[in-house]
Amino acid sequence: MSKKKKIKKDIKTIRSINNNVRSSTRKLNPILKAIVGKKVDIAIRNLSFSEKRISHDIKKTISSAVANAENNFQYDIDKLIVKEAFCGKKIVMKRFRPRAKGRAAPILKPYSSVTIILSESKKMESHGTKS
Repeated sequence: MSKKKKIKKDIKTIRSINNNVRSSTRKLNPILKAIVGKKVDIAIRNLSFSEKRISHDIKKTISSAVANAENNFQYDIDKLIVKEAFCGKKIVMKRFRPRAKGRAAPILKPYSSVTIILSESKKMESHGTKS
């Protein structure tokens, strides 16, 4: 019998999960990959100007993670970055549409779960001159 290894959790990470988002993972993945590695305020700004319908739900999830970081762990909001952002499949509602000659065509309505993990960056980037 082997001993169970204890999984060491990083103290500097904050997680926010949004279950049952009414969109497919295929539509969510490009938006989530675009915000990974960015500072939180830049990611929220990019999502605000995005034309995708689902970007509003992703923005709410990031805002929830920022609120968790501020209230529960007293982190500085200006130092938070999006460490990971991924989605997973949930249920698929199946509906049917009547077609010609008594046939029916399926309509699949997929749901997803969005997970956003934030971390506190130690060094700050300077956007000014090189001096």
